[in-house]
Amino acid sequence: MSSAGPATTVVWLALAIGMVFGAVAGRTRFCTMGAVADIVNLGDWGRMRMWLLAIAVAILGTATLDAAGFIDVDRSIYRGTSLNWLSHLTGGLCFGFGMVLASGCAARTLGRIGAGSVKALVVFLVLGLVAYMTMRGVLAVFRVNVLDTVALHLPGGQGLPELIASIGLTPQPALCAWFVGCGLLAIVVLIRPRLASDQFLGGAAVGALVVSGWYVSGYLGYVAEDPETLQEAFLATNSGRMESLTFVAPQAYTLELLLLWSDSTRRVTFAIASTLGVVVGSLGQALLAGSFRWEGFRDLEDTTNHLVGAVLMGFGGVVAMGCTIGQGITGVSTLAAGSFLSLFAIIAGARLAIGYQYWRAEHGG
Repeated sequence: MSSAGPATTVVWLALAIGMVFGAVAGRTRFCTMGAVADIVNLGDWGRMRMWLLAIAVAILGTATLDAAGFIDVDRSIYRGTSLNWLSHLTGGLCFGFGMVLASGCAARTLGRIGAGSVKALVVFLVLGLVAYMTMRGVLAVFRVNVLDTVALHLPGGQGLPELIASIGLTPQPALCAWFVGCGLLAIVVLIRPRLASDQFLGGAAVGALVVSGWYVSGYLGYVAEDPETLQEAFLATNSGRMESLTFVAPQAYTLELLLLWSDSTRRVTFAIASTLGVVVGSLGQALLAGSFRWEGFRDLEDTTNHLVGAVLMGFGGVVAMGCTIGQGITGVSTLAAGSFLSLFAIIAGARLAIGYQYWRAEHGG
């Protein structure tokens, strides 16, 4: 039986997941950069707790799918035996700093395109180009020969349960995930004031969408023997492994598809479809809410900030193997140590960038 049918199903479902993500993020103002800025500028933890809720739901849902045998988290790109800690930290810092300069992360950039931002479209083009250069071009040489050579080899894997087992304890992976996920839920629910209904919806929905992505690519898209290669495969994925939401490398893949459209070997993948879906979903939400507005650059400094931010995000997102969604939620849902390192580095980079902006303002920059 041909794999074209299941692959098409994966692509259409990925588009739907992206559309829902774009609509929900636009409706609830789900934005990681905004979450960090709210804390620094206003002392408001609302959007950060929304992000933590998304992480908690993603961890619990992913662990449930894994325990039930629908997916195997070890088959994702996040759970390898090599912990490239320097890459995670360097990439995360670059990405976090860049997303502040560019007025939002990679996912937010897609949402802003749908809402009418020409600035975000420019960021998308530059981010995608630099991401491609970092994956396969001139910047890949530095990434592979310098950053990725600094790593810890963990024969048992870099998942949290495996790391705990390395010190003599033997926790059940599902119990470990439920402990972390429920702990985050407790922080979100018990701290006052309570989350607004929109924030609760946004966090829960984004986490559930990440879980849906794992199910679509890791279960519906899995074939034990691909008719074309006679090997097991995850259909319609760029990595050849199961994937869920992430938005840096997919922007590069989208540009590659557009540039090589006449190449019959190129196909729309889960990553590309979900990326385009975010734009479509945010456009629909903006039109329904009456918030669609054309937005251009304010001045030369604004243009420069967005261009530099796009470069940093394109480079950093590939080096760290993900963005605020790709590592901060999707990767963390697998309890991979590298994802936690990238997450913390992204937050630190964003905090540094906000401090830099304050310094610029104080010195008349």
